[in-house]
Amino acid sequence: MSNTAQSLASKRIEALLDENSFVEIGSCVTARSTDFNLSEKETPSDGVITGYGVIDGSLVYVYSQDASVLNGTIGEMHAKKIVRLYDLAMKTGAPVIGLVDCAGFRLQESTDALNAFGEIYAKQVMASGVIPQITGIFGTCGGGLAVMPGLTDFTFMEEKNGKLFVNSPNALAGNEISKCDTSSAKYQSEESGLVDVAGSEEEIIAQMRELISMLPSNYEDNSAYVECTDDLNRVCPELENCVGDTSIALSQIADDQVFFEVKGAYAKDMVTGFIRLNGATVGCVANRSEVYNEEGEKTESFDNVLSVRGCKKAAEFVKFCDAFDIPVLTLTNVKGYKATKCAEANIAKAAASLTYAFTSATVPKVNVVIGEAFGSAYLAMNSKSTGADMVFAWPEAQIGMMDAKLAAKIMYADSDVATINEKAAEYAELQSSALAAAKRGYVDTIIEAEDTRKYVIGAFEMLFTKRENRPSKKHGTV
Repeated sequence: MSNTAQSLASKRIEALLDENSFVEIGSCVTARSTDFNLSEKETPSDGVITGYGVIDGSLVYVYSQDASVLNGTIGEMHAKKIVRLYDLAMKTGAPVIGLVDCAGFRLQESTDALNAFGEIYAKQVMASGVIPQITGIFGTCGGGLAVMPGLTDFTFMEEKNGKLFVNSPNALAGNEISKCDTSSAKYQSEESGLVDVAGSEEEIIAQMRELISMLPSNYEDNSAYVECTDDLNRVCPELENCVGDTSIALSQIADDQVFFEVKGAYAKDMVTGFIRLNGATVGCVANRSEVYNEEGEKTESFDNVLSVRGCKKAAEFVKFCDAFDIPVLTLTNVKGYKATKCAEANIAKAAASLTYAFTSATVPKVNVVIGEAFGSAYLAMNSKSTGADMVFAWPEAQIGMMDAKLAAKIMYADSDVATINEKAAEYAELQSSALAAAKRGYVDTIIEAEDTRKYVIGAFEMLFTKRENRPSKKHGTV
């Protein structure tokens, strides 16, 4: 056994947890199989270190795979240690964090390894919605092992040595790794959307610690609060300039201006992540049409429409928030759906999934209309009619069926330009303005952009004790 490799698996745990807090479980376990001369090989801890510790004082369970032991492959006892960890985590109501560096199934153990692998899947499914599950990928995560991060809530990936794939890049017809590395952190972050955060080993461990500190320990835990030292009534004078890049807008209204974005490289037209408001964690979903870098330079821009990937990203995030009783805030600026041949094949189903996620969520839901809110795309983005508890709108927001000028062109198709302009202005005032929507009760309050922070904090405080009864059923099917 390589002491260097062994210390690497241990060091990852030490870096993740609070100092001197880790307690190992099952350190004496070794492989049970003797086939193919396996008994002649050393298998300390059967290639996985398991145990518990704390992050910022909160209990977590951790397993870290040791690539120096049979390449970190998963055998019968290796899997049973992970299953045992899940049993403890669900009993005590604490998150599970997996640090993956594994060559996959252990071939020497064949069906024993296969069955044990299935037991891990089953425990992950049982734990889903009960405790948060986080995966960190530091080495290889291939084949059936790639299903494991798909069954967890958040995935972090080391950008140089991490490899995530079901089929290796060279096994894909017409592809080779030099053309497109489908196993890379870049591909899995930008194209598949499975990876939430990519970076160096030190960066992703720090990010995992930050995320854990913002999440509840389990679905019944309501104690994920910290003392808020930020002014609850703080004015955000630059907020109205952030309609395009809502990741900046969310950071401005957050306590201490901290926004933890997830899946930031995937479907950039939709922003998802966590902030704190008055010390409480809030999940955020927002439309985005511009991306700015740290130097304030615009790097990307796109139409403010719903895309297939954006809907998928937001729907999964809302379902997570609802499962763990995390309130949801939306910033809405959407005028329709992405209109391409490729999008058309899936957009209806994707928009339905997003609508279902928002409407079925019973947590407190607050929506702020910051720009356009047109048609059924707006309905999918947490409108009053689809379940938002409170809807605010900025004074210049537009809410309605469609853009006023387009509506006028349809209603007065044979009229001259002057008439169409006149009717468009009339339509905008009577049907598409924030005031018109507020008069009909579709908007609760029209607020100045700079006052958004204090209004959403007040709304979530009011909704803290929200209870909602739904029809009795096993589960929905969307």
